[in-house]
Amino acid sequence: MSDSSVPAAPSRPRWRSWLARFGRRTLDIVYPAHCPGCGAGTAEPGTLCGTCWHEVSFIARPYCERLGIPFSVDIGGTLLSPAAIAEPPVFGRARAVALHEGHARAFVHRLKFSDRLDLAQPMGRMMAAAGRELIDGADAIIPVPLHWTRLMWRRFNQSQALAEAVGTASGLPVMAGALIRKKRTPQQIGLTRNQRIANLQGAFGVTERARMQLRGKALILVDDVHTTGATLNAAARVLLRAGAERVDVLTFTKVADPMKNPI
Repeated sequence: MSDSSVPAAPSRPRWRSWLARFGRRTLDIVYPAHCPGCGAGTAEPGTLCGTCWHEVSFIARPYCERLGIPFSVDIGGTLLSPAAIAEPPVFGRARAVALHEGHARAFVHRLKFSDRLDLAQPMGRMMAAAGRELIDGADAIIPVPLHWTRLMWRRFNQSQALAEAVGTASGLPVMAGALIRKKRTPQQIGLTRNQRIANLQGAFGVTERARMQLRGKALILVDDVHTTGATLNAAARVLLRAGAERVDVLTFTKVADPMKNPI
């Protein structure tokens, strides 16, 4: 059969492209772009206004290469915090967009407790930017799961919403059901680090179906807040025991001093 007899692939009708553009413009008129922080008008949907941007304590180098805790002075070389040296985390590296204070803390609380799912996409895009070095070479994203009883009460898992947004921004697949919460643990808010560790004993597990998929994979564990690291360590330990090659952590905020700044 000659090449001339092979039918050409159908092109996308022009009317569909026009309709898509018309739909987007109509939405922009009915629901104009606004800042997810304060509601002020912005040039692009899901972007922060100048005021809110300057009120977010973004984390940038120099910071601890393991825990992502920012330093005030850059002394050069690979920097590790005293916490990372004294008690190295189970996971490899942790990165976060901002410190858990001010507007960044408000975003987390609005998403988690006020059903502001519209915040997940802009927060996820910022997380993907903050975690570029983790994303390079990673195979998949794993959200920290909720126990099914808490999921029924809350109606959605904020960590999964953020994981899906990071996945959309980065192109990485999200393995939402691989890691499971086997037991319902009391709320971590207000607990000391040791209490959190004890609270999470046996809390996580991996499904048999996912075990084969995780073997040899470089994973990014996604949560909303990195506090003491007890939850993230417990989840990472289970993933590594299931055969994952590496587990890094990506969150929206990092609590600089968990004892002085509880979530």
